[in-house]
Amino acid sequence: MKSENKLIGAGLLTAIAASLCCITPVLALIAGTSGIVSTFSWIEPFRPYLIGLTVLVLAFAWYQKLKLKKEIDCDCDCEINEKPKFVQSKTFLGIITLFALIMLVFPYYSGIFYSNQKKQVIVVERSDIKTTEFKISGMTCIGCEEHVNSEVNKLNGIISSNASYKNKNAIVEFDQTKTNVMEIEKAINSTGYKVIDKKQQ
Repeated sequence: MKSENKLIGAGLLTAIAASLCCITPVLALIAGTSGIVSTFSWIEPFRPYLIGLTVLVLAFAWYQKLKLKKEIDCDCDCEINEKPKFVQSKTFLGIITLFALIMLVFPYYSGIFYSNQKKQVIVVERSDIKTTEFKISGMTCIGCEEHVNSEVNKLNGIISSNASYKNKNAIVEFDQTKTNVMEIEKAINSTGYKVIDKKQQ
C-alpha cells in the first residue's frame, strides 16, 4: 500500500512539474507579480519526459490497483474484503489521475485566464502606424504568449500584438504618436521574459 501511495505522489508531482512553466504566468497574473514568470522556463525542454513519466507512473499505479490478486486460501477466522482507506481507493486514484490530466493539458487552455485586451484604436494618420518585431527569450507555451499580449495591449495606441513562443518573438503594430518602442519593450520585460532584439518592419 505504501508503494501505491508513493506511485500516486510521484505521478502527481511529475504532472505538476510538467506544467509548472505554463502555470506560473497565470499565477503571476492573479497575484500581480509578473516578474517571476520566467523562473520555471528552464523546465520546458524536459516537459515531454515529465509527461511520459507521469503517464507511466499513473498507468503502473492503475495496473497495481486493478490487477487480479490471486485468491489465498484462508481459514474462516481471516478477514475478507477489508475496506481500504480513502487514499488507497480507486476513487482517490481516479481523482489524482483527473487532476494530473488537467495539469498536463493546462498549456492548451491557459489563454482563458487572460482578459481580451483588444480595443478599437482610431488612426488619424496612417504614416504614424509602425510595426516592430521584438525577439523575446523565455517564452515556452501559449500561456506565455497570452501574458505578453495582455501586457502590451494595456498600452495606449497598440493596434495589435501577436506573440509567438515558437518564433520567440512578438510583432506589435502601434501608433507612434501614442506609444513607442521603449514603452512596448518595457511592458514585455515586465512579464519576466526579456526582449533581446528588436527590428522595425
